[in-house]
Amino acid sequence: MKSILFNAHSDEGHSRRLDLALDLARALDAHLTVLNAMPLEVGVSGDAYGAAFAVMIPVWREEAKKLREQTEADLANEGVSWDWVDKAGPASSALLERSPLADLIVIGEREPDFEAKMPSYTVGELALGADCPVLVLPEETERLDLTKPALVAWDGSAEASHALRAAVPLLRQCEQVYLVSVKEKKDAGFDLPRVSGADYLSRHGIACELVEIEADAKGIAAALRNAAQVRDCGLMVMGAYGRMRITERIFGGVTREMLTDVKVPLLLRH
Repeated sequence: MKSILFNAHSDEGHSRRLDLALDLARALDAHLTVLNAMPLEVGVSGDAYGAAFAVMIPVWREEAKKLREQTEADLANEGVSWDWVDKAGPASSALLERSPLADLIVIGEREPDFEAKMPSYTVGELALGADCPVLVLPEETERLDLTKPALVAWDGSAEASHALRAAVPLLRQCEQVYLVSVKEKKDAGFDLPRVSGADYLSRHGIACELVEIEADAKGIAAALRNAAQVRDCGLMVMGAYGRMRITERIFGGVTREMLTDVKVPLLLRH
């Protein structure tokens, strides 16, 4: 991973998330692209909404200017290669557009403008549509230590396999890797057995421990969070949206449950 795409936003968590992205860039000797998306193309000229957006455009531009100045100051002495990109439109669209030449997208777990604790729409769109994995940063994480243990959620699916493969550069840094599957009451079986995931990692020089846990009363996501916590993991890896997205929205789903409360940095790949 040599090209990291970071989602910038002028909220109070920006500097903390930037520090985490810098930890990652230094660990991987990677270039950091800081992307600031501004909703300048959303309004429609001639209607009330368009008029309101026209009034806000100078405000957004001033915010973008201040954010860039703050970011330049933060990065001045960090010794990391970086560049800045301004893009008109929603963050999800801007990041998706740049994802084909990115190795990793780094983004916060919440929509910055929403106070409610709910899964981020932007993260969901990126997890489904980006051409690279997405690393979701929890609100409370202060530092990113890639040498800590990592938990890889494994159900033998194509999505889990994609996530495992995408995570290899990060897993190489970890002192311990746990390949964790959840035993459910109705076990439909794996498309690929756990040993296949372990064999794949071993070919990349990564040893892992196979772990099977029980789904608790709060669901699979809660069981995985607990498994990561008791093993002091600094990274979780999982496949995103294994079923149709509309089904996940109606009935829930592990991805949605996990994004509701991200406890450690979470790498997603569809």
